[in-house]
Amino acid sequence: MSIANPLPTATRTLDLNCDLGESFGVYRYGADEAVMPLVTSANVACGAHAGDPRTMRTSVELAARHGVAVGAHVGLPDREGFGRRMIAVTAQEVHDLCLAQTGALSAFTRAAGIPLSHLKLHGALYMMAMGDAELAEAVCRAVLAFDDGLRVVALPASALAAAARANGLTVVEEFFADRPYRNGAVTMFGWTPEDLGPPEAAGDRAGAMLADPSFASVGTVCVHSDTPGAPALLRAVRERLLHLGCDLRAPVPSGAAPSGACLSGACLSGACLSG
Repeated sequence: MSIANPLPTATRTLDLNCDLGESFGVYRYGADEAVMPLVTSANVACGAHAGDPRTMRTSVELAARHGVAVGAHVGLPDREGFGRRMIAVTAQEVHDLCLAQTGALSAFTRAAGIPLSHLKLHGALYMMAMGDAELAEAVCRAVLAFDDGLRVVALPASALAAAARANGLTVVEEFFADRPYRNGAVTMFGWTPEDLGPPEAAGDRAGAMLADPSFASVGTVCVHSDTPGAPALLRAVRERLLHLGCDLRAPVPSGAAPSGACLSGACLSGACLSG
């Protein structure tokens, strides 16, 4: 994928999301407080690959203060590998992991008076479900059982995107600004800081995505909170998207107020971040 800088085009609405809430116990990961004001949605770890009850609570409260939509970031139960190791799991186990973790986080969103917006898988589980139709179907069954209004975040043209649509769920297709792409495919693991380049390179990737017809259906752009220099990367991506005419806002969750309306004092549409 080229990193050409296209000229501003007609307005395109995009969500800017971040994987975060991955600290637990005495271990601290990510620049959550610094990135939260820069994004429109947050994917909060639910205690399996990372996170714990305290971190879930504080992450949800931080998101609510900044008007950021909250989704469940569901991973494999693999703290030692931070959920980034491929581990054999059955479809039923994936269903149960999604249901248990989404339910855990929803307790904190309910306590904070905000809706749960979406589900996004983490790390190895994310990549496994993108390519395995049976695992993708299991994820969708869990979403349907919990709340069929939850959006499902997935890679374009993936097994999960196809399964979610077949089940009548809303899909938000994702692009990663802090991961290298080769031949149009994201390199999720095995990259180096040199592959990522400086913050401006993340902005270039986001700009190139807008100009690439194969990414025309993308609705959200991700930067991970634990990527080195994440706040600077997010600022560069945000500035580039705004310069190119994008309207940055999170998808409104099922049952939420219309775009631009406030929910529990926090504008979860993210419209306040778009200008």
